This record gives sequence, structure tokens and C-alpha cells, in this order.
Amino acid sequence: MTVRRDFKEPARCRPDLVIGREELFSDAREQLTGGGSVLLHGPAGIGKSTVLRALAAENAGAARTVLRCSATESESHLPFLALADLFGLVLDKVAARLPAAQRTALESALTGRGESTLQRDGLALRLAVLSMLRALAAEGPVLVVADDLQWLDSASAELLGFAARRLGDTPVQMVCAVRTEGQEYDRHLRACPPDTLAVRLGPFSRTQVSALLDHRGYTDLSRSTARDIHRTSGGNPLFALELGRALAESPTRPRPGEPLPVPTSLRALVLSRLEMLSDEARRTLLVASAGARPTLALLHAAGRDDAEAETAQAAALGLLATDPEEPALRFAHPLISAALYAEAPARERRAVHTALSTAASDPIERARHLALATTGTDPEVAARLAEAAALARDRGAPSVAASLGLLAARHTPSDSAPGPDERRLQAAEDAITAGEADLARDIAREVLTRATVPAERVRAWMVVIEAAGQALGEVDAVFPQVLADAGDDPRLLALVHYQLAWREVVVDGDFGKARQEAAHAAELAARGADRRTELMALAFQASTETLMGHPDAPATIRRALQEPQDPDVASHHNGAAMARFRWLLMSDRLPEARTAVTALLREARRRGMVESEVHFLRMLADTELRSGHCGRALDLTRESLRLARDSGIGESASAMLASFAEASGGDVDRALALAREAADHAEVDGDQLYLSLALAALGYAQLVAGDAAAAVRSLRRVRELEHGMGISDPARGRWHGDLAEALVRIGEPGEAQELINVTRAHAVRLDRASVLATLDRAEALVRAARGEHQAAQAQLMSAQDRLGRLGHGLEEARAAFALARLRARAPGPAAYDEAARLFRRCRALPWLRQVDEAVAAGPAEARTVPAATPAALDGLASMERQVAALVMEGATNREIAGRLFISVKTVEATLTRVYRKLGIRSRVDIVRLAAGRRTT
Repeated sequence: MTVRRDFKEPARCRPDLVIGREELFSDAREQLTGGGSVLLHGPAGIGKSTVLRALAAENAGAARTVLRCSATESESHLPFLALADLFGLVLDKVAARLPAAQRTALESALTGRGESTLQRDGLALRLAVLSMLRALAAEGPVLVVADDLQWLDSASAELLGFAARRLGDTPVQMVCAVRTEGQEYDRHLRACPPDTLAVRLGPFSRTQVSALLDHRGYTDLSRSTARDIHRTSGGNPLFALELGRALAESPTRPRPGEPLPVPTSLRALVLSRLEMLSDEARRTLLVASAGARPTLALLHAAGRDDAEAETAQAAALGLLATDPEEPALRFAHPLISAALYAEAPARERRAVHTALSTAASDPIERARHLALATTGTDPEVAARLAEAAALARDRGAPSVAASLGLLAARHTPSDSAPGPDERRLQAAEDAITAGEADLARDIAREVLTRATVPAERVRAWMVVIEAAGQALGEVDAVFPQVLADAGDDPRLLALVHYQLAWREVVVDGDFGKARQEAAHAAELAARGADRRTELMALAFQASTETLMGHPDAPATIRRALQEPQDPDVASHHNGAAMARFRWLLMSDRLPEARTAVTALLREARRRGMVESEVHFLRMLADTELRSGHCGRALDLTRESLRLARDSGIGESASAMLASFAEASGGDVDRALALAREAADHAEVDGDQLYLSLALAALGYAQLVAGDAAAAVRSLRRVRELEHGMGISDPARGRWHGDLAEALVRIGEPGEAQELINVTRAHAVRLDRASVLATLDRAEALVRAARGEHQAAQAQLMSAQDRLGRLGHGLEEARAAFALARLRARAPGPAAYDEAARLFRRCRALPWLRQVDEAVAAGPAEARTVPAATPAALDGLASMERQVAALVMEGATNREIAGRLFISVKTVEATLTRVYRKLGIRSRVDIVRLAAGRRTT
């Protein structure tokens, strides 16, 4: 098939719709842009054809001719079929240019007329294919697109490979896809040019599977269901989509403990080899598919006496993966197990679970099998399941506990105590702990449709509120209802007022009212003898007081840490230990803070508390970042963000801190994107608390990127938000020094000094030593801008020394960098040695790049005082004036290039000429000159 250059793929094939393959798509695009070829390989359903179509669509416009073929297994025995697909429509166009012998052989092969074979006309056919490609390429670039290369008939494959190896510099590129199921792909490279890049497509992550399902319209699937789809599909996108479709079309969703429905299409795909198994071997595999971690010993205990021979038969057919060092049996693909189980009649499944309910060694596993073997309600089965759920909870497996709890509720008679809804609520609370907020919310709302007991209703409402996370504005209407349900019961009212305290912070941004609500909740809980809620309320009160700079904060923390303690609260991300950690961090006690949060993280992981793990990873990263360990902070924030996105918990907070880490030790563009993502999330959720933090991250990233004007805009809004919320402790966001520095850069030293004075008063009152040092660093820049060079240098040296002694490594390095820039007498790179050493120690790569740029710019003679007068701006050439004007507006080089329709390199060269003509060294000096002109 031949496609001319006006060919366009349908919208569904556009490259921007290639989900989960962005990095490898970029690699393939780069290879094709450089004139090379690409071979995509991977198992069936992994998405090779999708990527192939997208690459073809993107590169078709640059080709004069696009040749396509897509082989099938049923036609692979027909010789020259793929060659006919590729050249059939262009043969008449170029045939006249071929030597007669080549033309005759090729026409015979493509049309089927005559008896051309590789054995008889081999050389003529080989040369004919090569000549065809060269003739087409003489008119313009040729793109060959070949899908399912594994089914290419052998004659076509041999001819294509012969030509591909001899094309040399001829402008012919190939984009091919081939299915590989564990075997090597190398032999398929013989059909491609020598410079072909082989790109393997692997399985999707859970986040990518969720994104794919959302993109295809399966948006009502819960995160727990998406997790099951990812596990069952093995990350294969085709399998995941088929499972998602089956769920969407099913009138009922599988109950806890039941496998996902496997559509007939997938069953046929993965179970075709089962027909070759004996009936007994198939029954043995069914037992293995029902077991959580099947072993030969388990199969024997479940009555499968010939398990060794039967599993060996399955392994020979490729149904089981063998590993001599691994005692557990493993299916070659998770879908085989799921399809095998789904195919079995319900009676056979119950028999298998009955056998495993006594054969399994783990009590949790035995209880699960007992539940799946039992129909109807049974108080004894329900009690065993509830005990197993408690055991799973103690083991730190709240997700398993939630599943077992729902099974217990299903088998609990309606007149039992505890009743089925009480067990459902316990399962919902376990789901919250496990990070499965959507499952928890669904359970709670189901209970609310029939519950009449106030305690159960309030408990269910609490789950609904907890499941909302930071989007508390979405459940605002719940609070009047839950207050009515609570009546005058102090235990129930304490739960409600604790959540109201959170609402005051997140929705209204009022820390004063939040503190009052938390204190009231603690008092009510004490009256109702609810120690857990009392501790949580005291911890929240302590946190609000810490952020407000309230003098009672240390005393409230001590109250919250008094015995008796609750182990769940002790390791909770909103518990007293967390409040103490935050106080340690803000008080510059970094080693103690690190020890405290590391212990919390360890305990949260042991207990399976996903939300707490997300937050503690972020807090440990914050500690490392302040300590100047940028590489470690970067790793931790990426882990936190990955877990947050997988669970749907704390995404805004994790993205915010990841932005700080990227701007300090990673990629500044990624930092900007993450900060904007965090701010967008917070705006949508109506969360003022995290909005201010996200904007602080954005302002810092903009400052590191050299966009001082944008940084000022972001950080001014942070100042407004924190003022409105009543936050006065500058150690909370630590953005004040960044705003002051950015103000100096845009020529507003007066506003910078005013900010420093106000912030210093709070920092002195609260004894925030590192904040005072960073304010001194910023004030030194103000002094330098006013020409007070000696005082500025002395202040910077003092700030650097104090920050080093406090353990704030990155801030220490920034002070050293500011000092190096200020010292006009240093004639060369040696002036920056100390700053470079400190930044390297921190692994602060974006800052190191700034040092390199400063060194490359040469010695800085009176860097902070422009040598030219404001009137010198008028002497610039037209383009130079335009670029300088946009610099004064705070535009980045990239933005200037876009607005003036020139390249970034042209902007950089123009700025170099501007600096030379004006006798200045930086963008900041242009802004200062402009400010001087405005005041004259």
C-alpha cells in the first residue's frame, strides 16, 4: 500500500494520545528525526501498533512516499504478499526505470503471473527491490511502515532485509513492529537498516493503566478496581482495556475476594493451550489459581496428589513459569490464572475453596477461602473473618483487612452483634488507612442509606469526610447533617468538631477558628472518654499554634504527647508525633527532626498506612532538602509523588515538595510544571493551605529559572494568603528571603527591605535562627543594590557562617554564591570556588549551572552597580531595545524569542551585545537602569 505525502492518520492515532509511552516515543522520534529507523518489539497487546501508527502519522508529512504493510498469521505462508502490499501501487510508476530482468522478476512476484521464486530469480528480485526503493527515494524521502513483522512471509522478509542493508545514505527509513514473547528480537533486525533503534515496550504501571482507562471513558472505576485490573492484566494495555470494558458492561461488580470478570475474547486468547491439558492437570491449575501463593506443598494438602507431574505438564505448555529457586508456582501471565478461575463453574470453585480452607497454613488465607466456599449468612464464618481482618490490620495490611471485613459483613446475620453495617464501617476505616478512599466512601454511603443508630451514622459521615481528603469544600453540606446526627453526645460531637477544625483551615483558611474548633473537640473527647479523638484534636491544635507562632504551641505538644497514647495516633500523619516533628523542623533542630520522621515513616510502612507514608516521605524529603541533601530529597519526593498518584492521596502536597526538590537538585522545567500542577489541584479543591505552599514552590522555581518578575507575582500572592490565614511564623514556608531577593532583582529594593523588616520581627520573637540568616542574605542584596558593598559583604559572610552551623547546607551555598557575585575584585573562576564546592556537596545541579554561567561571564567589576547611565538604554539598536524592554517586563529568553519571532540563541547573542554596550553583566542590571531612568 502506498500513501502520498498528503496522507493523514485519524485523530485517534495522534502522538499526543500515546499514553504511558512518552519517553520511548520521544526516543523513537529523535531516532527518526536523525534519519534512522525504529523497530518496536514486545508481547501481544502491549501497544506496539498504537505507537507505530503514532510515529507514522508524525513522520508521514516529511516523507514523499509512505509504503505500508501489515502481515497476518493466516497469510504468512503466501510468498511475496508483504512485498505486494508495499510496492503494488507504485510498481507501474517506477517499473520503467528498472532493468528488464529485474522488472520481469518483480512483476511476476507481485502479480502472481509467471513462476517467479527466490530460488530461480533470487538475485534479480533482490536487486529489483533495492532499485525500487532507490527510484522512489530519488523523488523524495521514503518511509516504510511494517506492522506484525513476525508474520511477514519469509520471501518478503528476505528481500526487504537485503535491500535495507544496502541502502546506505539513500533517504529510506523504516518503522516496524514485531511481537516478541520472551524470544530475542535480533533476527527481525535483519529486515531493517543497520542504524535501526530497537525499542522494547514493557508493561504499564498502575498509574498508566488508570490513565488509559480514564482516557477510554472508564472513569467510574474505583482506584481499588483499577489496581485489580493492573494486577490481572499484568500491565498489558490491551488486556487492561478489555477487563475495563467487561466491568463497564457488567450489571454487577465482583464482590470482595472475587476475581474480575474476564471477557470471552481474553479467555480464548490465554486459554487455548488448556485444551491440551488433562482434566486432572486442569483441576490442579484451578486450585493454584485460587491460592494466594500456591506451592506444591499446598496443592498436595488440597488433595492434588500428582501435582508435580501436572504442573510440569502445564509448564511445558507455557502456562506456568518455572523458577528452580522459587518454591511458589507462578502463572506465565496473571490473566491465565484469572481466566482459568473465571471459566470454572461456581460449584467447582466452591469445592476448591473448601479444600484450601483447611490446606492453607495462614489463618487469614484459611478464613478467606472459608468465606468463598460458603453461601448465605453464617455467624461462625463471619466471626472467623472478623478475626482474620483484625490480624491483617495488626500485620500492617489494611487493604486485606478491608476485603476480609466486607466478606465478614456479607456473612453476618442482620440480628447479630456486631451487625453487618458495623463490620462494613470497620472495613471502610481500614480502606481509608490503606489509601482506598473511593472504596471507603462507597461503603459509608451504602451504610447511610439504611443506618438509624446515631453512632453508626456519625461514623459513616466521618468516613465520607475523610475520603474527601483536601477537597473538604466538596462535602460542606455534610456538616449540618452530621451535627444533627451527633445530637448532644460528646463523643460524637468531638469527631464532628475535629473535622470542622480541618474545614476552617482548608476551606476558609482561618487558623484562629481552626485552633478554637480543635481545642473544643479535645475538650468534648475528654468528656466522652474518647482518648483517640482527644489526642488527634490536641495534635491539630498544636500544629495550628505552631504555624500561627502562638506561644502555647510547645505546651500543647507536651499535652498531646502525654500518656496514655493510642498507637494509631502515634504513627498518624496528623498525630502528636507529627506536630512535634514540625516544631523541630521549624526550630532548626534538623538532626532530631530527621530521626523523628524516619521513625514515623518506618512505623507507617509497618502498619500499611498509605496516606501517612505519603506524608512522612514528603516530610523526610523536606528535612533532607533543608539540610542540603538535594539528591536524597529528590529521590524521596519522587517516591512520595509516585505513591500519591497511585493511591490518589496527597497529590498536591507531594507535587509541591517535588517541585522544591527538582528546582534545587533536578530539572527546573519539571519543577515549574509540578508547582503549577500542585497549585491547580489546590485551586480546584479550594484548599488555601496547600495553595500557598504550592505558590511558594512556584515562586522558588521561577527564581531559580531566572524569572524574577514571575517569582515576585507568585510570592506576593503567598504573602496575601498567609496574612489572610493568620500564619505569622516565617519558618513555615520560608519564602520570605526568596521574595526579597526577587524584588531586588526587578529593581524594588524598598519593598524588599520592608518585607525583611516585618518578617525579622516575627523571626526574632519566635527565635527562628535560620530564617534570620536568610533574611540577612537578602538584606545584603538590598545593601549592595544601594552601593553599600562592604556592609553587604560582611552581612553575607555572617549569614553563610550561621547557616553552615545550623546545618542548612543549601542556604549556606546560596549565601556563598551571593558573596562571590558581590566581590568585584576577584579576577576569574577562583572567586566562585567556595560556592561551587558547597553546591556540589549539596548536589544542587541547577545552582551549579548558575555558577558555571557566572564563571563563563568573566570577572565581575562592580557587578551590582551598572557602569552605564539610564540614558544609555536609548543608544541601543532597535532589536537590542526590544529585547531589553521585554527583559524589563520580566520575560524569559524563551518568551522573548516567541514574542519577537527569533530564536533563543539570537536572544542570548543580543543580550550579550546589550551587556557589552552598557557595561553591565546581567538582566538585573538592565532592570536597575530602567528603574533609574524612571526616577530621573
